[in-house]
Amino acid sequence: MGSGRWFATGAWVMQGGIRVGALFGIPLYLDPSWFVILVLVAWGNGWRWQRSYPDWPASWSWGVGLLLALGLFGSVLLHELGHSLVAKAQGVKVRSITLFLFGGVATLERESRTPLQALWVAMAGPAVSLGLAMGLMALTRQLGGLDSPWGRLTQELMAMNWVLGIFNLIPGLPLDGGQVLKACIWQVTGSPFRGVQWAALFGWVLGIVAVFLGMLAFLGGAAGGLWLALIGWFMAGNAQTYRQYSILQEILLKTQVREVMSRDFRVLRAELSLRDFVDLYCLPAREPEIYFAEADGRYLGLVDSGRLTQIERSQWPHLSLAAIVIPLDELPSIREQESLAQAIVTLGDTHSWLLVRSPVGGVQGLVLRGNVLRPLAPFLGLSAVDLERANREGRYPQGLHLVPLAQKALELAATLPELHS
Repeated sequence: MGSGRWFATGAWVMQGGIRVGALFGIPLYLDPSWFVILVLVAWGNGWRWQRSYPDWPASWSWGVGLLLALGLFGSVLLHELGHSLVAKAQGVKVRSITLFLFGGVATLERESRTPLQALWVAMAGPAVSLGLAMGLMALTRQLGGLDSPWGRLTQELMAMNWVLGIFNLIPGLPLDGGQVLKACIWQVTGSPFRGVQWAALFGWVLGIVAVFLGMLAFLGGAAGGLWLALIGWFMAGNAQTYRQYSILQEILLKTQVREVMSRDFRVLRAELSLRDFVDLYCLPAREPEIYFAEADGRYLGLVDSGRLTQIERSQWPHLSLAAIVIPLDELPSIREQESLAQAIVTLGDTHSWLLVRSPVGGVQGLVLRGNVLRPLAPFLGLSAVDLERANREGRYPQGLHLVPLAQKALELAATLPELHS
């Protein structure tokens, strides 16, 4: 059984499920997969107890099996509450706790502000599980140990909590031990990104090893090997997601607009007649271009060719570009020292490009959607053709949701001011 923490600003957020209430103001959800594992765990334990106590009515054995299954998930829930309550004490909002196939997930709204705070949150869950294990150990002795059915029941719950606490201390994301490792590397390097990426790498390696060993065990006749392989697959996949999101967020925050802006525009004299503009520039152009008008060395604004349809053609020879200019102050713009994340958020889903203003109010460059994608292309598997299409069509490739990712990166930077440096 796994357990972990996931950030709304991080790699992956558990969503959906059935809300069954709230604890300490934290919504509690059951993922549909939880019901599957509940039945399997209850059945497996009930079958074992029926063999151990053949004189018992079957309903008693299956009742104990269900009780053990509920006890397991109760332990997971307390584990996640440990994380959540320490996070809440730090002022971090806990969006939800979800129980699912591989255990539990506490979804935190943001990262802790310091490595030490992150370490306390990470350690809280295993500390709760190990504390429960020691308490159940004492209770087992009081109940007569394995000589008593009740003693055996508490002894099995104790073992579950030992496993839950120790397993989650394995140093690899998405496990709590990976969060501990991340906090330690963050403390040493000063970078939460380095922490996530190294801890995710450890998690990926450990997950692949678990898949390999689990499949070997399964092929050798041990049915439990399949479960180990599934946990390894889950761990490796989510560790890789953690790593990719961390790399992308780092790029978004550390790349400045000046590094991606282009000068894919032309500057025309404001006194140019509309007729000459159409004949010399619009008609020969194979694709729409961006034009700015200038007069006396000063930018007047963007030439909006769409406004030509509002002017009688007979007037084109007599009117200049100034008649169809949009002032620079009315255009979506951004500063050159702003981050790529801020550029993506400012572009949003409506604008095709952003204007980069110079310190004296002129046009320093443009940020098109393809420019935004260029630093991310190697990690997103985008080709030069994809970037050109994004520039031409004014939209990102289908299925690429950059705005939420950029928003989360900005929220992370607001939480951790050192990322601005």
